[in-house]
Amino acid sequence: MSSAMSKLPGYRPVVGVESFLFIAGFGAFFAGLSARMGVVNMMNTMMETAYDLLLDTVLYIMAIAVLAGAVAGLLTEFGVVALLNTLLSPLMGPLYGLPGASIVGVFATYLSDNPAILTLAEDQGFRCYFKKYQLPALTNMGTSFGMGMIITAFMAGIRLPSGESLVRAALLGNVGAVIGSIISVRIMLRFTKREYVTEEWCLGRDAAGSMDSSRYRKVRNGSVGERFMEALLEGGRSGVDMGLGIIPGVLVICTAVLMLSNGASADGSYTGAACEGVALLPWLGAKLSAILEPLFGFASPEAVAVPVTALGAAGAAIGLVPAMVEKGAAGANDVAVFTAMCMCWSGYLSTHVAMMDSLKCGKLTGRAIMSHTIGGIAAGISAHLLFLLLG
Repeated sequence: MSSAMSKLPGYRPVVGVESFLFIAGFGAFFAGLSARMGVVNMMNTMMETAYDLLLDTVLYIMAIAVLAGAVAGLLTEFGVVALLNTLLSPLMGPLYGLPGASIVGVFATYLSDNPAILTLAEDQGFRCYFKKYQLPALTNMGTSFGMGMIITAFMAGIRLPSGESLVRAALLGNVGAVIGSIISVRIMLRFTKREYVTEEWCLGRDAAGSMDSSRYRKVRNGSVGERFMEALLEGGRSGVDMGLGIIPGVLVICTAVLMLSNGASADGSYTGAACEGVALLPWLGAKLSAILEPLFGFASPEAVAVPVTALGAAGAAIGLVPAMVEKGAAGANDVAVFTAMCMCWSGYLSTHVAMMDSLKCGKLTGRAIMSHTIGGIAAGISAHLLFLLLG
């Protein structure tokens, strides 16, 4: 009987190898951090980082989500999403395998940050254009363009020591990010098609079977002013719900990533302050530089730290670039690659988990991360090749 129970989905033996492996891995992780930072400093840094993320990142994302939700509500209520879906389906379908309405998600995340796509996905007027297998891929699409405007403007504002502008390099990086996004979404769709019925819609077709959704769209009751206010406020409320929903993922995952990405304080000591860490990810990147440099054309091994840091926080990653450019460790090609990879990898290790969970697609998180890892690498390689051809 016990043998049969152990084979049932959702059941494991009370005592099993899994428990001991977890204890070993969990212990090794914290032992490694505490050996370098000290137990007290490690605990203080962990709590301070999570607190800073809550105040500076989560509330910021929630503010973005509320505004994006309000705008999304208006766009769907007054037919802009329906119009874009009609006009751009011939483009978005062949490129991404998604409906034309998904272009709204590209603009929303490019102008703000990754989670803006979630607020759109919660809007019934937006979701109705998607089949069930297409919805999880919105996470990959949104993450591909997160903070795009901020990253592009920042990179374009840097100048080489010679005084040369890097606007062209930043724009080529944007093209690389588009290529990476297509690859990421297409790989993700291959996984989702195995999980969902490909012809099943997120909201189904009209319940009565009498409404042609290609010719008509549903609107709220009331006057134009009433519809405007209701769409505005309902969209904003969905942003609040989304902001609350991502708190666990952002705090837990991003704290771990930042502690593995960042180093000690400026004087080389550990003080228990927020965002200190052991710099493991940049160290791994340097070890892989013999493979990565030919792919991306980096001017120095140090440049690898930028895309690796972007896995946890794109803002922290782009902050490394001016000093690298000033001392000659990065050039125009590097900036093109940085732009592409920082856009595609803008904190996706910390936000992908929360975003997939918000879409009720948590079981596909691993495949989403794998797809996006490949997409980000493709974005960097594409930016490098484009720079060699056109730079």
